[in-house]
Amino acid sequence: MLFRTLLALTLVCLTVGSVSAATDKVVCYWGTWSTYRWGNGKFTVDNIDPNLCTHLIYGFVGLQADGSVRLLDSYLDVDAKTFEKTNALKQRNPNLKTLIAIGGWNEGSETYSAVAASPSKRATLINSALDLVLTWGFDGFDLDWEYPNQRGGVYADIANYATLIKEFREVFDRYGLLLTAAVAAASPSVDLSYDVPALSKYLDFINVMAYDLHGSWEEGTGQNAPLYASSIEKTYNERLLNVDAAIQGWIARGAAPEKLVLGLGMYGRTFTLADSSKTALGSPITGGGDKGKYTGENGFVGYHEIIELQNAGGWTTVWDDEQKTPYTYKGNQWIGYDNPQSIAIKVDYAKNLNLGGVMIWSIDTDDFNGLSGTKYQLLATINQALAGSNPEPPQPQPQPEPEPEPEPEPEPEPEPEPEPQPEPEPEPEPQPEPEPEPEPEPSDPTDPTSFCKSEGFVRDPNDCTVFYYCSPVEGGFQVINRKCNHGLVYDTVANICNYPALVQC
Repeated sequence: MLFRTLLALTLVCLTVGSVSAATDKVVCYWGTWSTYRWGNGKFTVDNIDPNLCTHLIYGFVGLQADGSVRLLDSYLDVDAKTFEKTNALKQRNPNLKTLIAIGGWNEGSETYSAVAASPSKRATLINSALDLVLTWGFDGFDLDWEYPNQRGGVYADIANYATLIKEFREVFDRYGLLLTAAVAAASPSVDLSYDVPALSKYLDFINVMAYDLHGSWEEGTGQNAPLYASSIEKTYNERLLNVDAAIQGWIARGAAPEKLVLGLGMYGRTFTLADSSKTALGSPITGGGDKGKYTGENGFVGYHEIIELQNAGGWTTVWDDEQKTPYTYKGNQWIGYDNPQSIAIKVDYAKNLNLGGVMIWSIDTDDFNGLSGTKYQLLATINQALAGSNPEPPQPQPQPEPEPEPEPEPEPEPEPEPEPQPEPEPEPEPQPEPEPEPEPEPSDPTDPTSFCKSEGFVRDPNDCTVFYYCSPVEGGFQVINRKCNHGLVYDTVANICNYPALVQC
């Protein structure tokens, strides 16, 4: 009898041990400035359906030089009681977890770099975040530093960020609080910014911003968040610009799949075609597409705005079966985006890899008014796909490998202008880290590694729009090619892409 009991317990343990982690998180970011939009774009806390998300992340608060958290909109957060109303949503869904995020694209990196480097300032940040979370009833804190060791940061950011997260974890565990982070997707940016095993160890989950993989900073049309590479993408770095390569890259670098949450964009990237008769993927463009009616940013349009445009008629929609995403065009306007079909495929992809769940940026640009006929059409699709049984796994995709032949110049670093924080920004805007461009035509047959004398950035001697990041490795240098946004050149004094009139070139 004892033997049978032990055998039964052993079988139970083996069975439990073999069960895959559940893909069950639906993490919803909210860009709270959407409160100030108008018409069908206006989104307040009252629009949130708390039963469609497992986690709701309030964006954003900022960081002060001394390490303390600062409110970016105290009127909205406190006076209008949006903090209070957000956490009151848990009365309607007691299982909902709320977090508040610090950072975002507009916050930059320099202050975060300085705070992370100082033990006393790290302690100030942790205690300030703890006070904010406990005071207003949030369940956790989300770090959205964009990005360590980039945009004015330093190499030491990689280790300092890991230390910051470890110290956050030690304090937050005493209160049972969640600690998460939003991170870059593309592998070259990951390599520049993160100690992946440390993030995987200390964070409750990692929100991978697997969107903005193509946009109007490039020379041709492209999908915002393709699941797989296109056959027109031939080079190593081009083949990194897809969701699958990004997720596989995180796993290969030591992230536990169950800690990864796949980011899905509730918006599209828009382009103005150079020739309205050329509408295929990769067609030449003159720049970003028209501003969204409510979001007001060139090159960007919310899913709710896409539905309004399509409802008005005249748009042609094409399914890209290689990349498992649609695009739509009318006249000289072209949009790469996600629809219910592509969203369902990505959710199934996350389930087949046993990822921790999916994340959306952002809830306020889904079709929350139901203009498509379904309120929260994309978020509803996510919930339906997660509730369904796992489909047949997709055919495995070969991961990119560096080309065997040396090339005159390395490929561009593929981290595009990131989200999540699609606030309008003037163009062109000088910024310490530029957005990527497709691989520039070689201007010099010299091996770029010959330009590297020490760690850091160096400008191409023959093309002021091109520069390199030299990273020491095995007695030499790993070179990452970068290119400034259109209309800007690399400033070797300020170490940013700047206006040509301000740069000696």
